[in-house]
Amino acid sequence: MPTFSYSARSPAGDLQSGEIDLPTRDEVVTYLRRQRLIPISIKAKPKDIAISFGSGVKTREIVIFTRQFATMINAGLPLVQSLTILAEQTENPRFQQVITSVLNDIQAGQTLADALRRHPKVFTDLYVNMVAAGEAGGILDTILDRLAIFLEKNDALTRKIKGAMTYPAVVLVVVVGATTILLWQVVPVFAGIFQDAGMQLPTPTRVVLGISEFLQNYIHFLFLGIIALAFAIRQYYQTAPGRLAIDKALLKFPILGTLIRKAAVARFTRTLGTLVSSGVSILEGLEITARTAGNRVVHDAVMQSRKSIAGGATIADPLKASGVFPPMVVQMINVGEQTGGLDEMLSKIADFYDDEVDAAVTALTSILEPVMIVIMGVVIGGMVVAMYLPMFDLIQTVQG
Repeated sequence: MPTFSYSARSPAGDLQSGEIDLPTRDEVVTYLRRQRLIPISIKAKPKDIAISFGSGVKTREIVIFTRQFATMINAGLPLVQSLTILAEQTENPRFQQVITSVLNDIQAGQTLADALRRHPKVFTDLYVNMVAAGEAGGILDTILDRLAIFLEKNDALTRKIKGAMTYPAVVLVVVVGATTILLWQVVPVFAGIFQDAGMQLPTPTRVVLGISEFLQNYIHFLFLGIIALAFAIRQYYQTAPGRLAIDKALLKFPILGTLIRKAAVARFTRTLGTLVSSGVSILEGLEITARTAGNRVVHDAVMQSRKSIAGGATIADPLKASGVFPPMVVQMINVGEQTGGLDEMLSKIADFYDDEVDAAVTALTSILEPVMIVIMGVVIGGMVVAMYLPMFDLIQTVQG
C-alpha cells in the first residue's frame, strides 16, 4: 500500500503534517476531512527499501505494549509515567522511538489518540479510534483492556492460520528443491550411462530424461519465468479488480477456502463488535472493519453494509448478498440490530468462529500432512524407480 505525506490545517488554523498508508489520494482526502482537517498538500512518497520492510514493529510487540499499558492505566498510573516506563523497557529500538515520540506529543499538549495517529504504520485506525472513544468517554483504561483482548485474540487467530500453512510450505519447498537437484545433477549421470550402453529405455525413464534435458537447457529461463509470473501476479493483486478476482478465487478453494472464510468472519465480527462496544459509531466502525478485513470480497460486502446503514436500511442484507457470510451469522447480526445488542451478538459470533477456525486448522493440517508426504514419495520415489528400471533390464539381459 502506498504511503502519502500530507499537510493540513485544523479548524483552529494550526498546520499539521504527517504520513499515512492508504490505497489512493482520494481516500487520504476523505480521511483528513473525517478528522475535521483541511487538506493543503498530499504527495505520494516514492517506494524505497526502508518502506518495503514496513513499520519494523511486530504485531506481538504491540499486543504486549497494549496489555501492559492497560494494566498501568487501570492501576492508576498517570499517562506520561506509563508511557515513560513502556519506552524504557521496550527492547525494539524502532518501537522505542515511536513510544517516545507519542510521549513527547502528549507532553506538548496533544491527546493520546492524536499522538498515536501520527504513526499509522504502527497504530491502525481501529487502535486510534478506540483510544479516541476511550478518552472522550473517560474510560481509557476499559478501552485499552478491550483493545488488548482484541489484539491478543486477533494475533492468536493469525498465528493459527500461519501455523497451518507452515508445514505444507516447508514440505513443498523440500519437494521442489530435491526434485530440481535430482533432475539437474543426478539424472544426467544416468543419462550418460544409458547412452554409452545403447539401451532401449522404458517410457518412464525417457520421460524423466526429457524433463532433465529441458531443465538443463532452460533452467535460467524457467527461473526468470517464475520470477516474472510472481511479479505479474503481485502487480495484478495491487489493482482493485485483480485483488477481487484473486480473493474470490481463494474463497472457492477446497478446505483452504473454508478456513479463509471462517477467519474472515471471525475477524469481521471481533473487530466490529469491539469498536461498537467501545463507543465508535457504526458507520465509522464498518469503514475501519472493511479496511482490516484482509479480503476484498469481505471488504466490499462490509462497505455495502455501510451504505445500507447510511440509507436507513440494515447491515444484514448486504452481508447476505455477498455470499461470504453464512446464514447463521447474518441472522444473528439481524437479531442483534433489532434488539439493540449488536455488540454482544458480534462478540458471541466471534467466539464461535474462533473455535471454528481451530477446528478448520486441525482438519486442514490432518489432511495436508499425509497428502504432502504421498506427493513427496510419488515424485521422488517415481524418479528413482524410473532411473533404475533400465538397470533391472540390463541385469536380466546379462543373466540371460
